[in-house]
Amino acid sequence: MEFIVVIPARYASTRLPGKPLADICGKPMIQHVFEQAQKSGAKAVYIATDNAQVFERAKAFTENVLMTREDHQSGTERLAEVVEQLGLADDTLVVNVQGDEPLLAPENITQVATLLHEAQEAPMATLSVDVTDVLEVLNPNAVKVVQDAHHNALYFSRASIPFQRDSMMELDESKIPLAHFQRHVGIYAYRAGFIKTYLALPVSPLEGQESLEQLRVLYHGYRIKIAKACRPVYAGVDTPEDLKRVVEYLNGAL
Repeated sequence: MEFIVVIPARYASTRLPGKPLADICGKPMIQHVFEQAQKSGAKAVYIATDNAQVFERAKAFTENVLMTREDHQSGTERLAEVVEQLGLADDTLVVNVQGDEPLLAPENITQVATLLHEAQEAPMATLSVDVTDVLEVLNPNAVKVVQDAHHNALYFSRASIPFQRDSMMELDESKIPLAHFQRHVGIYAYRAGFIKTYLALPVSPLEGQESLEQLRVLYHGYRIKIAKACRPVYAGVDTPEDLKRVVEYLNGAL
């Protein structure tokens, strides 16, 4: 099995400007992500950015840096441009790794690529983790997912799914069982040809309401394979507080 990894790296961030270049123990964050991805066994790892500063900093540690357009509305659009620039064959496995996850385990990258490789009937694959805190169940920023008996995603939602009728009707958080809740992890494997197909699909009303791109795939009848992440998944870096937490973790303070 061969696969490549693409790491989109947008410079603009409302809560943490210049996020890809944020210093973490003497290296920019994007370098930490890149080095973790290299350990996954990928044939190649590419950084895709829309910013000259990120491009130049990344060039200091790899030649696999691509400048992409600034007008992309989503990471998937940026990924499609990378597929075009590299001239990838339609059956190439591409893993999209978020550029703000410096603690991402390489094994999870390998896992999602393998999951798609073994599922010839699906054009996409992703991962989930067990929910361990009832606050995640109720948090709209924590995307929940439910799946069928064949490990295909049925639905992704910011709402609390599956709705635990008996416990949740009582409005008592302490009685909500966590056993059936899964939180979606934002790592995807695609077949390169499907990325172009995806962008040609009409935006679904569910996608618009939930603000979740992956619902376009399910709405139009395509499958997304899903499995529990084989290694712990840490939250990405969105705020200065998140950045401090990662630095402390890598310094052994946590």
